[in-house]
Amino acid sequence: MSQLQDRTAVITGASRGIGRAIALELSRRGATIVINYRDANNLSDAQAVLDTLTSAGGKAIIVEADVSTEDGANALIKSALDAFDKIDILVNNAGITRDNLIMMMKPEDFDLVMSVNLRSTWLCSRAAVRSMMRKRYGRIVNIASVSGVVGQAGQTNYSASKAGIIGFTKALAREVASRNITVNAVAPGFVLTDLTKDLPEELTSQLNQIIPLGRWGTVEDIAHAVAFLAADESAYITGHVLNVDGGMAM
Repeated sequence: MSQLQDRTAVITGASRGIGRAIALELSRRGATIVINYRDANNLSDAQAVLDTLTSAGGKAIIVEADVSTEDGANALIKSALDAFDKIDILVNNAGITRDNLIMMMKPEDFDLVMSVNLRSTWLCSRAAVRSMMRKRYGRIVNIASVSGVVGQAGQTNYSASKAGIIGFTKALAREVASRNITVNAVAPGFVLTDLTKDLPEELTSQLNQIIPLGRWGTVEDIAHAVAFLAADESAYITGHVLNVDGGMAM
């Protein structure tokens, strides 16, 4: 198991779902965790993650910040640096969906998804990179999606935001490679979360038929991939998109 002792990891959108699983996994491997949540509606979930980590002997803080705004992203990174003096790992996980067919999709739903998913990734990375460059070390892992690789009907906004994250990942990887900073993306497929666990069994069965491995992924599947890309063992991997999708995009 790759160890992350003496590493500080900032994880956006870490109060639930995939972000929570990433926080738990990186903490289990020894990292100090900065748990980001968006607003007071997510406070209890963020506190629960913090309690879980600290009760297991981990070190962590929670930081409220809307990272789709410049002030929020800057405040998150400043809070992490004030608390721990460095950021070794940044996981850009914050994201939302507002699915609809393009004929019925409202422009504000397109803009919101692009802002929360793509703009936050750019803003947080911009804020964190300066510190990483001074330390000449960094691991940035962006959460993309199979929808950004192959596209999904009814998700023109979401697919565009995740495809944008993939392009951003590759461009930033080229910019910062000389400073020993790697930038990679993980592209999950269908993943079981609180939002998807109650889908009708018939629909789940239909979706399983288009996944070569025949099952949905778990949040732990994604967290393990992120942990690998955050570790020293992945030092020679940058600008890569790791599909964790059961074979959907191959």
